[in-house]
Parts: sequence; C-alpha cells; structure tokens
Amino acid sequence: MIHTVADLHKGEKGIIDKLSFEEIPLALMEMGCIPGKEVTLMQISPLNDPLYIRVNGSHFAIRRETAEGITLVKRLCDEI
Repeated sequence: MIHTVADLHKGEKGIIDKLSFEEIPLALMEMGCIPGKEVTLMQISPLNDPLYIRVNGSHFAIRRETAEGITLVKRLCDEI
C-alpha cells in the first residue's frame, strides 16, 4: 500500500519519497518539500481540507489533493 501525506493522522510523520510534479506547486518544493525530508501532519481543518504540515522546520497549509501527490517512503508513528 502506497502512503501519502494525505494518509497521515495528526501527529504522524513520514519521509518524502516522490512528488507528483503535475500536482505539487513549484513554490512548495522551493520551500523545502522535497524527497528525503521528514514531514509531520500537524493539524487537519474541520472540513478535512486543507492540511497543516511541517517540513524542514517550516509550516504549510496544503490542499488534500496536493497532499495526495506527496508519496512517503516510510511512515513514522511518533506523536508530536
């Protein structure tokens, strides 16, 4: 089963494996959301979109559709 950032629960972490370049804004990659970096799902909005994540010390709000384009190489289950 392939896991994406959209599959994480609040507080879970993962390591970014691949990005869907058609769905991921270039600005997000320029700010450090790239393969090999750890991503943490910090919060989910009440309507489940957007998601609030932390990557490389920076915080981002991204759409669920964008989160589905960020594949994780492994899922870490540490709580924040």
